[in-house]
Amino acid sequence: MSNQALTLQNSVASAISNPGALGTIESYISAVNRIPMLTPEREQQLGETLQEKGDLNAARELIMSHLRLVVSISRQYLGYGLPHADLIQEGNIGLMKAVKRFDVTRGVRLVSFAVHWIKAEIHEYIIRNWRLVKVATTKAQRKLFFNLRSMRPDGQTLTPEHIEGIASKLNVRPEDVSEMEVRLTGRDMSLESQDDDSDDFAPISYLSDEGEQEPGTVLDRRAHDDMQGTGVSNALAVLDPRSRRIIEARWLQDEGGGSTLHELADEFGVSAERIRQIESAALKKMRGAFAA
Repeated sequence: MSNQALTLQNSVASAISNPGALGTIESYISAVNRIPMLTPEREQQLGETLQEKGDLNAARELIMSHLRLVVSISRQYLGYGLPHADLIQEGNIGLMKAVKRFDVTRGVRLVSFAVHWIKAEIHEYIIRNWRLVKVATTKAQRKLFFNLRSMRPDGQTLTPEHIEGIASKLNVRPEDVSEMEVRLTGRDMSLESQDDDSDDFAPISYLSDEGEQEPGTVLDRRAHDDMQGTGVSNALAVLDPRSRRIIEARWLQDEGGGSTLHELADEFGVSAERIRQIESAALKKMRGAFAA
């Protein structure tokens, strides 16, 4: 390799993770297009060296010679409105993964093997960043996302016939096509007005739940509910059967008033004062269980 080619590779290598580092994206593309392509024999030699010795210089040369492939593939995704430099950066990551897994013994050129990995990384980037809310999470949705735009008539709403045809070609359900069409033609909306002085009726004004309280209050209420449920059950468990019966009869009746001291005195054959003493001792014991 000539000194000029080596210098060019060194400058591009430092810009792989940030294509704009060479000044402009056009400068980066111009630089990678000047890197010499590998002959089949040289690619075979580098692949064997990488496999057998883990030689990073071999990996580096394989990556550099295929950066133009990433640029070419990334251009296919400019219609999603994402920065070209970012698409290239993600594609470069896919290329590096492809080189790491490249097996020369299979008799396949790296260019054919790398296309899948480059597209996969770019697809992931688009799915993560095209909208605030993900529009494609399943395999079928991803297939629709990356094919529906090119298959739908320009500027026209999909008719039932179009939907059926696309569903048949992509082997998905017609309702999946309709749902993705709505997602693709929709747009993100800010919850709050972009202008502090605007009287626009922003979604935040009508999407808030007036019946709900602030988080601290909600948590306190949940803790109180837990205390009334599990907490009371645990506290009752520390009482003897008679004390538990008195507490339940006096304080834990779902309907109507609790039993009187005299009613419980008749039930247990003791005085009302004795029932009051048992009740007082039981409540003290339960408070100790709540505090534990």
